[in-house]
Amino acid sequence: MIDKLKSLSKDTLIYGTSTILGRFLNFLFVPIYTNLFLPAEFGIVANIYAYIAILNVFLTVGLESGYFKFASTLEVGSEKENFSHPYIGIFLNAFLMSGILFAFSTGLTSVFQIDVSRGILLKYTALILFFDAVTIVPFAYLRLQHKPMKFAAIRLVNIVATVVFNLLFIVVLKKGIEYVFISNVIASGLTFILLLPIVWKNIKISFNKELVKELLKFSLPYIPAGISSNIIQVVNRPILTALTNDYTVGVFQANYRLGIFMMLFVSMFEFAWRPFFLQNAKDPNAKELFAKVMTLFLVIASVIFIFLTLFIDNIVAIPLPHKGYLVGKAYWGGLSIVPLVLLSYIFYGIYINLMAGIYIEKKTKYLPYITGGAALINVAANFILIPVMGMMGAAITTLLSYITMAAGIYFASQKFYKIHYEYTKILFIFILLAATVISYFFLKYFDYLLLKIAIFIIITSFIFVLKIVDIKIIKRFF
Repeated sequence: MIDKLKSLSKDTLIYGTSTILGRFLNFLFVPIYTNLFLPAEFGIVANIYAYIAILNVFLTVGLESGYFKFASTLEVGSEKENFSHPYIGIFLNAFLMSGILFAFSTGLTSVFQIDVSRGILLKYTALILFFDAVTIVPFAYLRLQHKPMKFAAIRLVNIVATVVFNLLFIVVLKKGIEYVFISNVIASGLTFILLLPIVWKNIKISFNKELVKELLKFSLPYIPAGISSNIIQVVNRPILTALTNDYTVGVFQANYRLGIFMMLFVSMFEFAWRPFFLQNAKDPNAKELFAKVMTLFLVIASVIFIFLTLFIDNIVAIPLPHKGYLVGKAYWGGLSIVPLVLLSYIFYGIYINLMAGIYIEKKTKYLPYITGGAALINVAANFILIPVMGMMGAAITTLLSYITMAAGIYFASQKFYKIHYEYTKILFIFILLAATVISYFFLKYFDYLLLKIAIFIIITSFIFVLKIVDIKIIKRFF
């Protein structure tokens, strides 16, 4: 079992290298944006990217998940057919939908809650959506073929292009927010070109009726599920815009991004987890292995949570070499949402862990009910809490939604693929998280760095005192 956990960790680290670097470098644009753009301008960028996340589901129609399932087993169709059918489906759908957005961008500005003078931003949005959609299956192919190095290399090219053009346009040439989108278009287009050899190698023009039927049956539930999931992640921005103003959205988005380190870890894990549980599903000890993975995931996530929650005030106040701080002072009023954002990502990671049972047993039809219920709670709670609590209400709503998703998929997954998780250890972990939150509010009145360090050491030491993790297992692992 240790060898399998090592394999998962290795893939997580390799996939994570590109993910960490990309997301972290994007995070480093927060100091640039928050020191150069007004909160209202940054709010517009955040709002449009929220819509991009939602629209991406409509362009990919869940076919990435279908590709993973059927290309990993080849139970229907050949290897090339399993690549070509989802790829061509996404390509045609993305071309149509992004084409409509590009052609009618001016008339759709009100839908995206931006001024008609910024209609050009929607043309860039259409191009970003298209290029990102048509690279989904080739990237999935690399993951399924155990080619994490090639995957990471192409992702790194995308990252470098994004960084270089953002620095050139925003910092050197002092351009406006439209060049944030132009940089993204260039980077996404370059990624598409680099993945074309994979497409050419695997494409096959054919029509396998049985494969199409199975793909749609498995994938279509991911459309409402994906829409609901993305609504939970980003709908608070448009609602904040409608109920407050661009300034509040800008402050909220800047602080929401401070959850990046937890998001990075969850994203790294997600990239490696799906191929891992598919390949180990038939192992006699699979369920025991998956239970260990859940505990290990929560241990690492909890350490990240404890550190960031205790030290977030110090992190944002790190001065930049020339002028300003890691996050501009105008945005510090929203720091109290950060622990809630971090905790939300932990519950999203639990949801991803629990996805294994639904996936293995082909019970994806339950996903729309799980994520749809959470999305309804999210929208309703946003409209109730934001007028009363502002951005804090939006953060609380996000956390409630992810808890709902994790609970929903737990009961559904256990019904069809029962796993005996290490419940006592998981309970201890959440007690430590609760102690951290209490310490966070305590430190608002006694903000001493040495005291924070002492609290961090004490809380994390209980991971070993309570035997959540056995030190001998760690030694064997490394």
